[in-house]
Amino acid sequence: MPPVEYATAVAPPAAPPSPWREWVTALVDLLLPPVCPVCRSRLGPGRRDPLCGTCWAALDRIAAPVCRLCGIPFARFAPAPADVGHLCAACRRRRPPFAYARAAARYGDVAREAIHAFKFGQRRSLAAPLGDLLAETGVASLPAERVDLLLPVPLHPRRERERGFNQATLLARRLGQRWDRPVASGVLIRRVATSPQTALAADERRGNVRGAFTVARPEAIRGRDVLLIDDIMTTGATAGECATCLRRAGAASVGVLTVARVI
Repeated sequence: MPPVEYATAVAPPAAPPSPWREWVTALVDLLLPPVCPVCRSRLGPGRRDPLCGTCWAALDRIAAPVCRLCGIPFARFAPAPADVGHLCAACRRRRPPFAYARAAARYGDVAREAIHAFKFGQRRSLAAPLGDLLAETGVASLPAERVDLLLPVPLHPRRERERGFNQATLLARRLGQRWDRPVASGVLIRRVATSPQTALAADERRGNVRGAFTVARPEAIRGRDVLLIDDIMTTGATAGECATCLRRAGAASVGVLTVARVI
């Protein structure tokens, strides 16, 4: 397979808005004053529609040092445990099925409210700033030689019909635009309508999603380095099951990138 040409490591800044677009935005703001879905404040300087500038800045970005496998951050101002290969205690006990996982931000108050409004409040426009938050991580920051394909973690068809969209697909599309990477929806399928993971312990979560996914088109991922995209990572059970399924179907490697990580 020919090597993939990489886009700029950090997503380039968006082109300045045209005078016409600025005029339309100002007119809409005058008629329908925009309100941030997180803090309910009027949007102002630094806005990343529909997030206000304050909430955008308050997203708690994850920075190094992190576990080289699962990406969980080590204590701030503390050196990474080089003597154990920069691995957290959980990864030393049990290696995850994916090659690596990274998250853009900690699952704090602002990230929680933004993701909740995105998924359950029908604020699809939040895919833009949250996708841009993913893009901030940069291809070069991922511990992979290349990223051939972005794959959204799928919802069960019934749940997607109820919600009206898959939030991971919208995030992956935004990221694909910023990183110039193809997005493949419908390759990985959730064939079992699993119970919500929220109230389950780590072992229960793994059991809950075991066998829940299948690859509909193995030829699309065979021999390719795949990056799974999702909104939140908690224990990594869902991402791990997806990675196991993809590797069995022939993916060369599977990484994971999420908007937020529960710490």
